[in-house]
Amino acid sequence: MTVSSQGLEVEHGSARWRAAVELLSSMRFAISLLTVICIASVIGTVLKQHEPLPNYVNQFGPFWAEVFASLSLYSVYSAWWFLLILAFLVTSTSLCIARNTPKILADLKAYKENIREQSLKAFHHKAEGVLGDAPEAAAHRLGQLLATGGWKVKLQSRDTPQGQGWMLAAKAGAANKMGYIAAHSAIVLVCVGGLLDGDLVVRAQMLLGGKSVYNGGGLIADVPAQHRLSERNPTFRGNVMVAENTASSTAILNQSDGILLQDLPFAIELKKFIVEYYSTGMPKLFASDIVIHDKATGEKQEARVEVNHPANFKGIEIYQSSFDDGGSTVKLQAVPMTAASKPFEVEGTIGGGTELTNGTDKLRLEFTGLRTINVENFADAGRGGDKAVDVRAVNLRESIEGRLGAGHKTTTQKELRNVGPSVSYKLRDAAGQAREYNNYMAPVDMGDGQAVFLLGMRENPGEAYRYMRVPADENASMDGFVRLRSALQSAELRERAIQRYARQAVDPQRPDLAKPLAESATRALGLFAGLEAGKDRPVAGLQALADFMERNVPEAERARAGEMLVRILNGVLLELDTVAREQARVQPLPQDKVQGFMSQAVLALSDAPLYTAPMALMLKDFTQVQASVFQVARAPGKTLVYLGCALLILGVFAMLYVRERRLWVWLTPAGGGAHAVMALSSNRKTMDADREFEQLKARLLTSENAA
Repeated sequence: MTVSSQGLEVEHGSARWRAAVELLSSMRFAISLLTVICIASVIGTVLKQHEPLPNYVNQFGPFWAEVFASLSLYSVYSAWWFLLILAFLVTSTSLCIARNTPKILADLKAYKENIREQSLKAFHHKAEGVLGDAPEAAAHRLGQLLATGGWKVKLQSRDTPQGQGWMLAAKAGAANKMGYIAAHSAIVLVCVGGLLDGDLVVRAQMLLGGKSVYNGGGLIADVPAQHRLSERNPTFRGNVMVAENTASSTAILNQSDGILLQDLPFAIELKKFIVEYYSTGMPKLFASDIVIHDKATGEKQEARVEVNHPANFKGIEIYQSSFDDGGSTVKLQAVPMTAASKPFEVEGTIGGGTELTNGTDKLRLEFTGLRTINVENFADAGRGGDKAVDVRAVNLRESIEGRLGAGHKTTTQKELRNVGPSVSYKLRDAAGQAREYNNYMAPVDMGDGQAVFLLGMRENPGEAYRYMRVPADENASMDGFVRLRSALQSAELRERAIQRYARQAVDPQRPDLAKPLAESATRALGLFAGLEAGKDRPVAGLQALADFMERNVPEAERARAGEMLVRILNGVLLELDTVAREQARVQPLPQDKVQGFMSQAVLALSDAPLYTAPMALMLKDFTQVQASVFQVARAPGKTLVYLGCALLILGVFAMLYVRERRLWVWLTPAGGGAHAVMALSSNRKTMDADREFEQLKARLLTSENAA
């Protein structure tokens, strides 16, 4: 029997009805639906599902984000068209099975022993021979030989003009046909399981049960009943975040336009969350020690949940999904970045916020994250791979862009090091606009011997952090840099530093050079401090010096002039640091620290105007509270999916690696023996079939096998 790609042929009804039934039950229609589902699944895998709409707008733009939203590509697996295609695929495949299964079963029972001798001679694999025993004896003997080789045999006697003849019909490889049934049944089972475990039941409750999506705020306990699903909900999959030493009994089901709350018949209490890391900083082990509290009986059950090792309670699986901050408390020290700012301390909880006042401006501080482990790659540090800036270089634009890159640069070679805790926060102005900051707690040695504090900033969540590197002073603090920057903004201290530099740099025998040098130093320091910045020249730092040279110095002389200007700037800034330390009654910078500190300080001062916050909030102390994110699922279709996968594997292997073969041997009287005509058919023409036929011919028709 050959499996047909045609559908059911209905004899009754209109022509359109018969054509629709034939199309729906045809194999070509099922394959087309399966192809569409595969394409949709690829989209659902590549494109993150159930993300907030602004994320898609940032990624694709307003137009395409709206187009994709109208096609429900942000929730492919719960889209109406995806579920409809699944339903049609189940129906079509079921009809294919119903149409072909009776034919397959009938074919499995049939030996086709009524085939004629002339038909046997038309087969590709055919042979003739003479056996020494009578046809009946030869038929029984050959049948026993085939039976020992795994063939199923049926004998039939016929009357012929030469006498009584015998037809031996044998078959093997019937599992090939069963593979068809198994593979197609697997598709039905997997699709039905997917429908049961998908959003179909939840959407049915939203459509028929009065449930709706919630997109507001507030406490979970205050969410109205129309946004909650019953504990008896037959299928769901949601997330539960539980902080250490707290419990939760409500799961969150993310939808494209909000959330639904799923009440659980138990509460999950997190006693301890355990996380271990590889040397790369990637998590190696997630584990949660939990206590499950049964609401109905008050029973308590302790369990340990790890990745790929879920806990089960009342038919609900509890998986370890990820981890998060559970409300850690942090103490931040505000380091002034402008003259108008003052140092202060502020405490808060991750996820919370507080109001700050900066003169007449009011800012809202939002604590967004705490990371106690930050493993970064320092393979190129100190070996030229980081492209450290030489303050004497003329290409200042490239230098500044290089220093404003990521605080950690990855290469093929890796030298991983944990640089300690970091805190992230947002500063939101009165208009609601926010910038996000990420600052490391401890100074980091980038490989050149000078430790720096990494202060990160970005305008929106889609960008990478840009880091300003503030040098640590001899006391491993930012005080030296803050003092130097404050002095740079003081006209009195700038003038004192310029005069000291001019006196020390000029040869006592040439006092007439002091005034021109002081004027050059004043111009260089003024450009660097941003004193000449305006609407047409809004820059400061090294970029201001580069722009000045491009406007005023011929190209042929820029290299020499730039080297001289930067050398003057370095000298004046060193004197400015000395003056600032004298005013603050602080010991001078140790000689072995001068070069590293001042080189990095020049770069940090140049970058400082781009750091728009009035202060940098440095992590001073923290108390970490971990939280575990569980995925809870009631999946009645899981068993169907597993069964379908098993059937699919068996079916595919049966169809690909099992060959259906049929063998006929027609025996007629010939003298004192029997004349044999043998033929073999196979569903696939392969070299194995040729080899098997030769073996059968040698075994059944050779003279030594005669009685």
